Amino acid sequence: MRRNWVIAVAATLLAAGCGDGAAPSDAPSAAPSPAARLTVTSTAYADGASVPRRYTCDGADVSPPLAVTGVPAGTASLALVLRDADAAHGTFAHWLVWNIGPHTTRLSAGERPQGAAEGRNGFGKTGYGGPCPPRGDRPHRYVLTVYAVDRRVPLAAGASGGELLRALSGHTLGMGVLTGRYGRA
Repeated sequence: MRRNWVIAVAATLLAAGCGDGAAPSDAPSAAPSPAARLTVTSTAYADGASVPRRYTCDGADVSPPLAVTGVPAGTASLALVLRDADAAHGTFAHWLVWNIGPHTTRLSAGERPQGAAEGRNGFGKTGYGGPCPPRGDRPHRYVLTVYAVDRRVPLAAGASGGELLRALSGHTLGMGVLTGRYGRA
């Protein structure tokens, strides 16, 4: 039984490392099921609502304001993954951030968390790249997941989504999700 579990975990980690550096399609569930549920909100849009143009490639392309509550005791850092769940070739990473201070409860629009590291997004750049689906597609779902982590993540800036998710595996104390939608005519 344990051998089957080890094989399943190894297969999951290998699959997470495949692709173009974008977060895998199962990004929120790639880490073990956490005990705590964080609440992630934005004053820019409600969960499931449209992402305002300002936070996309058609606007100022700055990250939206965020608030996080419910961070469990023992959290050493926070990590954040923003991905397009409806990208044509699997998911597409728009923002990867880790080693955010555990007492961080708010990020302003366009704020890069002080002392945090940012990874390489699907555009091949480090930092935030806003929603930018192909013109004419139905609106895509943009899933922003915040993880409470029991350690500082031992990755250098510029790491990929797969590398980040592997580093979070077994170290996630809780997580929360905020989903937005965006389409281009």
